[in-house]
Amino acid sequence: MKILSTADILFLAMKTAIHPNWFPEAKVACACGNTFITGSTLPEIRVEICSNCHPLFSGSQKFVDTLGQVDRFIKKVEVSKVKKEQRRKIEEARKSKIVQAKKERPSLKELLMQARKQATS
Repeated sequence: MKILSTADILFLAMKTAIHPNWFPEAKVACACGNTFITGSTLPEIRVEICSNCHPLFSGSQKFVDTLGQVDRFIKKVEVSKVKKEQRRKIEEARKSKIVQAKKERPSLKELLMQARKQATS
């Protein structure tokens, strides 16, 4: 009887045809123009920032604004301020209508007092 090693057990336990293809010379291309070779399951990889242009490695500050995200955020903030002001005005108008309606019609207590006065007179 043969004693199996750990590697033999793992080899026998691995399923076939489920593992992705391995590309030992996958090309990585950065937006800054830098390219290098690495191992990957994809034959070609495109990245926005690499070690050549990343501020941590290069020491230079680079502002990355993908498709105007900062501008869109600032615009959303401005729009939300305008909408908040509009909502505040609407709420004030509603509250003033409620106060006005309360002033125009008597409350139940006032109606009962009037009815009591009329009943006694």
